[in-house]
Amino acid sequence: MKAVALVPGGLEDQIFCFPALDGLKQAYPDLEIDIVANPSALAIYHLSKSVSTTIPFTFQAYNSPADWANLLGILRDRYYDVAFTMSDGGSAGLLLWLAGTPVRVGYGASDKQFLTQTVPYHPEQYRPQVYHDLIAGFDAAIPCPPLALKLSRNDLDWAEAEQKRLGIGGGGYVVFYNNNEAGRVYPLENWQAIAQDFRQKQPSLPLVALQDGSNEDWATALADAVPDLVVTAPTSWGQQAAMVAGANLMVCTPGVPMQFAIALDVFTLGMMGSDKPDQMMPTGDKFLAIAAPDGDLTNLNPDTVLQKVWGG
Repeated sequence: MKAVALVPGGLEDQIFCFPALDGLKQAYPDLEIDIVANPSALAIYHLSKSVSTTIPFTFQAYNSPADWANLLGILRDRYYDVAFTMSDGGSAGLLLWLAGTPVRVGYGASDKQFLTQTVPYHPEQYRPQVYHDLIAGFDAAIPCPPLALKLSRNDLDWAEAEQKRLGIGGGGYVVFYNNNEAGRVYPLENWQAIAQDFRQKQPSLPLVALQDGSNEDWATALADAVPDLVVTAPTSWGQQAAMVAGANLMVCTPGVPMQFAIALDVFTLGMMGSDKPDQMMPTGDKFLAIAAPDGDLTNLNPDTVLQKVWGG
């Protein structure tokens, strides 16, 4: 049996749908699952335990009739038994109907007339649960699995070599990550205060700034300001995830690395501004969200963060 999932959105949206895909695979072990997603997001599926094939399609861009026809042709040629769309609107239901997919599942608000099964859309939930709700449309009564990743041997070997290069191998380390997206940037001076407090209280504990290509200035400035803090700059999602896997703790703002830490069961302290903690992080002893009182991350006092770090 073959299934296809249409997953618009960015990288975090793709990661948030991993538990839904894993749940489907648990319910139907022989199911082959293909993904249609934006080309820039496809590489993240190398970390999925459940995806067979990825199909690039730029959902956000203006698409000509020829673009839609090309995707329709692919869906028809592969003939899927079931399909689900993780969009709450648009023409996905019509596309799947035209493709002749017998079972078409989506949210009640999206192209309802073209879907064979619909489920309520509750965006206020923990994001993976929102996507996992679609599983009910396949008559699969499976609780939402935890977020999980598949790490390759090559990526784990790279992380081990990187730890040796940085001189931090063996005893664990703390990873700092600052997203560069609007509303998710924590001020450099606050990071310095946090890092320097770590250095004072745990002088032998390695501190690592995670550079992802968009926050190079922050990582460089933090390393210049804090003695012995080192910078790692993985070049793939697998390398980044493997590097996070070796950490004792991640202190971060929301983004893909935070979801990696959660999936890898690393102690995670997430600093939140406009992001809602209940949507971004699961409940659990290892995952702690600290929300800025006014929704502005720049106003989150580093002393508040440090009290959570040392106070548990």
